[in-house]
Order: sequence, then structure tokens, then C-alpha cells
Amino acid sequence: MTERTTAQAPSPGPQDEDPAAGSATLDTVTDSDPAPGGRSQGSSSRGRGERVFRRLTSGSGLLVVVAVAAIGLFLLVQAVPSLMANNANFFTSPEFNTRDAANLSFGIRDLLVVTLLSSLFALAIAMPVSLGIALFLTQYAPKRVARPFAYVIDLLAAVPSIIYGLWGIAVLAPALLPIATWLQNNLGWFFLFAPGNLPVLTGTIFTGGVVLAVMILPITTAVTREVFSQTPRFHMEAAQALGATRWEVIRMAVLPYGRSGYIAGSMLGLGRALGETIAVLIVIRAATSPSHFSLFDGGYTFASLIASAASEFSQPLPTGAYIAAGLVLFVLTFVVNAIARVVAGGKVNG
Repeated sequence: MTERTTAQAPSPGPQDEDPAAGSATLDTVTDSDPAPGGRSQGSSSRGRGERVFRRLTSGSGLLVVVAVAAIGLFLLVQAVPSLMANNANFFTSPEFNTRDAANLSFGIRDLLVVTLLSSLFALAIAMPVSLGIALFLTQYAPKRVARPFAYVIDLLAAVPSIIYGLWGIAVLAPALLPIATWLQNNLGWFFLFAPGNLPVLTGTIFTGGVVLAVMILPITTAVTREVFSQTPRFHMEAAQALGATRWEVIRMAVLPYGRSGYIAGSMLGLGRALGETIAVLIVIRAATSPSHFSLFDGGYTFASLIASAASEFSQPLPTGAYIAAGLVLFVLTFVVNAIARVVAGGKVNG
């Protein structure tokens, strides 16, 4: 009988292993091993970068707050001496006389009336127009039409204020004269359309408000358009599934969702109107008699009065009178923008 023997190959020892495989395994283990402190070097670098970035962003936000507070403090400090030397009631007097530094007599009643009337009238015109434009661009117009149309609306914000002023006094005021005459003759019993303190119907708050409406239209439309375009799709599809028409979809889904953003955009536009200077200075004529609380009044807003007297800021007390007016405008615009921010924040949180 023949004896058969099977030879078994010896298992490879450490010296027989593939060097490349061993090197790869060693590299893998080395890369995954944490640093002696319990964190890898890359994680430590990322953590340090995040801390630096967080401090930079926090410092930027704090810088804005400090700058706003510093501006308000500066206005208050500069205005107090003039307010102490004022011989008239600062809130109720219609006159603003700073020619005699030893006998200051100034008040903000007419400035506040002209500023609020022109801005609110502009807002009353711009709000429905911007709403209609935003709904058209987001709900009705095809994309090939909506994009260039929106671009044209946004371009209105790039037109300089002085161009609006020249256009308003040279072109718009004569065109609005028949409308102003009709309003005064037929609705003169209402205080807003009663005869004002100007002998003519051009260069009034009425004309200035229309110019301001055109100027604030881009920002109001842009904010409203962006909010409406973010309406959840399933809200609109649910309304359509119930058989709603296009208008019913807008009324039940788009408008409720975008209402807060629309109001916030309108408040931002109002803040722009309150601080507008050059266009208002050119369009609205100065008036010698007090305001009659009519849209056909003339006069100065806070911003246009300060701009018209900027070249005369040579003595501390008269200059402080204009700074006091600027302080009121600062508080007014700050309140308006704060309201807009609260409304927008309510939308986000809701």
C-alpha cells in the first residue's frame, strides 16, 4: 500500500506579510486615533475657528448697537442747551426762528405735520400699488415676464433723489394741478383737502406725497414680492383641491401668509419717506403761515429744514435747535423701523 502525505503550507509570519498592506493599515489607524488630549488636531482647529467667527459676528452686532446709541446720545447732548434757551414751546409752536442766537424761538409742530402728512399720504398710495405689483409678479405673470418687470421696479431705487425732485416740480406738479383743483372744489369740506397755506396748488404736500410714493415703491414691492413668493406650495394646492379660483387661493393662502411681511415692508418704506430730504426740499414750497393740516399746505419737513439751513451752522445755540429737530426725526424713524422689525419677527416666529 502506498502512503500518501499532504503537505500544508506554513502560515506566513510577520516577515512574510505584504509591506504595503501593513503600511495602509498603520496609516488608517493613525488617522483615526485621537490626539493625546482626547480631540483630533482638525477638530481643535475647527473649534478655534468657530469661536473666532462667533466673536467677530457678536462684535459686529454690538458695534451697530453702540453706534446707534452714540448717535442718539450726541444729538441729545447737543440739543439740550438750545432747548433750555428756547423761548417757545418746542412741541406746539409753529415757528422756527433761530436768526437771533440770544432769543431763540423754535418749535416742531409744523415740521411734524408736514413730515407725517407727506409720508402717510405717500404710504397710502404706495401700499395698494405695491400689493398689486407683488401679486401680479408672483401669482399671475409668467417667469419670462416677471423677472424683467421686477428688475425694472427695482431700478426705481437707483434713481437719485434730486432727479425725482426735478421731475416732481417740473412735470408732476402741473399734471396734478387739475386733480388738486377738483379735490379742493368738491371735497374742500374735509380738512385734508381744505385750502392750505399756499396761494397756489403746486408745490404742496399733495405733490410731494406722490413723489415720495414713487420713491418708496421699490422697497415695499421688493419685500412684499419675496414674502408672497415663499408661500408654502401645499397651502395653495390644498385650496385648489377644494375648487378655489385663483383669487380665492390668493385670499385664503397667499395674503394670510404674507400679511406680516407686507406690513413690515410698508413700514420700511415709511421710514424712507420720513427721512427723504432733497426731493422734498425741491418739490414742497416753503410757507410763511402756519400749517392748516391740509394736503395743500406747504412747508418744511424735518429733513428738508435741516438741509436748507446746513450752511448756517456756525453758532452753537442755533445749530442746536436744528439738532433738536433732528433728534425728533431720529426717534421717529427709529420707532417706525422698530415696529417693522417687530412685525417681521412676529412673522418669522409665527
